[in-house]
Order: sequence, then structure tokens, then C-alpha cells
Amino acid sequence: MDTQRVRQIIHVDMDAFYASVEQRDRPELRGKAVIVAGDPKARGVVSAASYEARKFGVHSAMPTAQALRRCPHAVLLPVRMERYAEVSHAIQSIFERYTPLVEPISLDEAFLDVTACTNLFGSAERIGRAVKGQIASQTQLTASVGVAPNKFLAKLASDLKKPDGFVVITEQNKQEILDPLGVGRIWGVGKVTETALHSRGIRTIADLRATPEVELRDLVGNGATELLRLARGEDDSEVEAARQAKSLSSEQTFATDVSDPVILLAVLLEQVEEVAQRLRRRRLKARTVTLKLRYGDFRTVTRSETLGEATNLTQVLWETAERVFRQWQQSASGALRLLGFGATGLESQEAGQATLFPDPQAEKLERLDRAMDAIRDRYGRRAVHRGNRPAE
Repeated sequence: MDTQRVRQIIHVDMDAFYASVEQRDRPELRGKAVIVAGDPKARGVVSAASYEARKFGVHSAMPTAQALRRCPHAVLLPVRMERYAEVSHAIQSIFERYTPLVEPISLDEAFLDVTACTNLFGSAERIGRAVKGQIASQTQLTASVGVAPNKFLAKLASDLKKPDGFVVITEQNKQEILDPLGVGRIWGVGKVTETALHSRGIRTIADLRATPEVELRDLVGNGATELLRLARGEDDSEVEAARQAKSLSSEQTFATDVSDPVILLAVLLEQVEEVAQRLRRRRLKARTVTLKLRYGDFRTVTRSETLGEATNLTQVLWETAERVFRQWQQSASGALRLLGFGATGLESQEAGQATLFPDPQAEKLERLDRAMDAIRDRYGRRAVHRGNRPAE
């Protein structure tokens, strides 16, 4: 009788990635508080902070000026996205030695489905340790790795013993690991939802599992069913390989809910620029722009706009993303736990090119993108700024 093979998922999360790359490239920074961020005079925000800086309460998406007040002795460095992308590509090549089913979430984390590869390379735990070891030896960086039968548990596992952690969760030990954890460990549970659950005496995942679904619906609405599934360690989401992906995206989960539109737009612009450059590198264009917005109370909404013509021009993608954001802000704004930007409806950069009339403005924007890409490749991301940063 056929039996369904238990999935084997690995989640790899690079530790303080941007800051760690800077400390590796500049050994004199090792052991020091490092903040990778935008210019504090231009209302920049933190992209990454070393663990030495995190001890002072510095976290991503925090205004740079605030971060420097908390950690005035920190070394402030500009974002070098091209350098991080280069290192990320080297790490991805390690993943692909073991499985073609790799789903990058961002430059510093990815899911690997190794279910079909264990006969060749050994157990998922063995593969996870091999990946972790090769990352360390080939890039001199540390990664935290989680191994589990689904994506939710794998991601949770990678976060349990950061930095430089390695945790295996199985069907047999999952409740033993899950039950003592706070409800805030569950995907999508932000401060607002956590506070609401605490008000009913629901503090641990064990408490949550013991709560009737009808009672949870009073607190989180339709999210109650999914919340209970996750509390039981159940997750059916598939690992979507990058080569099969229907979209390119970048998202940021904030340490604390963010409502300031200036900060949110600054983060969004960084995401647009990252995705636009990834589109150009892959010689792809996108037809639809999508924003993912997750509130502090667990609700997640998306807002999209489809363009008349596919593009990979940063300016066009940014203007569209900003317009979608402003429309959301006017109708349903609120503090966000997560903000993401996605480009969907992908097609080859060459698709339809022969039938398009030359557009002088588009050609000008293409030249601008090529010039900015080249400058940033050579001198770093902050060597040149886009003129339309979010307004005060």
C-alpha cells in the first residue's frame, strides 16, 4: 500500500546578514556594534543591525536617528545591496547542490524542500548540517537552520536558537517544542493579537490549542481556524522554487508595529528597488504590482494594480507602488506588522519588444536604471540616490 512520504523542509536564515557581511569584509568591525542604514539626515531607516547593536534595542525599520540615539557608539554603514546580492547568490548555489526546490524569501533566507533528495544525500538533518557547514566554510558567515516537516515549523525552528542555531522538529516532538512557547511565536501573531489573546489568559501555544475555536473567533475572526492549525504544527504551504515562481517579492516584518507612513514608504522604496534590479538581472518584466500589508491584529490584505504594459523600470514600479500605498492609506490605514512588495505577471524582457513603438521617456528611464545599477555595483547602494524619496 502506498504511503505518503512526510515532507522534509529546511529553513535557512542568515544571522544579521547585511551587518555580518560588513563585519566579514572589514575584520576591524568584528565584535563591534554595526548598523546598516539610510542617512539619518534624510529620514533613513535601519536595514540591519549586528547582534552587538541589537543589545541596545536597535532593530530593522527603526529610524536611523533613533537607532544612533540608542547606540551612539555604533558604526553606521550604508546599504550595499549589490554586495549582499552577490553573497546571497553564492549561498543559493550551495542550496542548489542538494535540491532544485529552493524558495528564496529574501536575500538572507530561504526554504528548501529536500523530501525527494534524502535517498541521495541522507536525512534532512544531515543535509541541513551540510548546508550550514558549507555556508560557514565558503562564506565565513553563520546561518541558523531549522529542519521540520513543514514550512511553518522549519522557520520557527531556525529562530529558536539564533544566532548560529540548528534545530530539528519532527512530528513526534513538535508539540513538546511548540506548547511552552508564547503565542507570539506563531506566524502572523503581532502585538495587537498577542495582547488580545493574553487578555483571555491565552499565553502559550498550549493555552491556544485548548481554546475552543468559537471563542477564538471572537478575538481574531476568520483567522481562528488557521491559528489553531499552526498551534498544532500543521501547515500545507508548498515550497515554490524560484525558477517556477510566478512573482518576485521582498517583504519586511517589523519588530514592533509601524504606522508612520514616512518609514513605511522608505521601506517600500527599498523593496521596489531591490525587486526591480532582480527583474533586470533575470531579464524579466512584471505586469502587476502587489503590496502585502499585515496589521498588528493578524489580518493580512493585499492591494494590487495591473499596468498596461509589463515593465522592470524602477521609476514606473515605484510610482505604481506608491499610488497603491496611498490608496490603501486613505481607505484602511493602520499600524503594520509586515510590509511587502511583489511584482507578478512575469514575462521575458524580450517579449513583445519588436512590436512596441519606441518611447523616449522609457528609454531615458532605462538608461537611468543602467547607470544607477553600474554605479551601485561599483561604489555601493548609497553612492547614488533616487530623486523621489518619500516626502515628509
